[in-house]
Amino acid sequence: MSIWDTRLCTIELCSSVLIMTDAPRLDRQVCFALYSASRAATAVYRPMLDELGLTYPQYLVMLVLWEEEPRTVRGLGKELGLDSGTLSPLLKRLEGMKMLERRRSAEDERRVEVFLTEAGRALSARAVAVPQQLAAAAGLTGDELERLRETLSKLSTTLHNANRLDPQ
Repeated sequence: MSIWDTRLCTIELCSSVLIMTDAPRLDRQVCFALYSASRAATAVYRPMLDELGLTYPQYLVMLVLWEEEPRTVRGLGKELGLDSGTLSPLLKRLEGMKMLERRRSAEDERRVEVFLTEAGRALSARAVAVPQQLAAAAGLTGDELERLRETLSKLSTTLHNANRLDPQ
């Protein structure tokens, strides 16, 4: 664990001021709040995604492909922050479900491109309500959700950059 991981987990929120403490409390930990919110969001997603026949990681792959296709396997991995050891089984499973297909690029046979099938494209119409359902379950306004997304994106970028600087 790097110093950045330790700091994130020992920063407490006290009257809108961040302070470091010697005896951290669980209910004041930023990392625990992130972990708990992530688990809660996944639990809300689960029944919606079950109706689509997808797991959450599969849903994320489909979201990226619904935005733009084809995508290279490498591009998908970069977009989702997944290594090939995690992404390949996801793609294989989605291919087995007839949601997508992988093909070697005609220009460069080393590249594998991922295309949606008709069934994969059709699934997007059934998935359109998922973000709105999660937003409704969150109990936050649209502006609050957008600020939260921006804050979490900033935090993610900052921590990824810090981890590159201190890769212990």
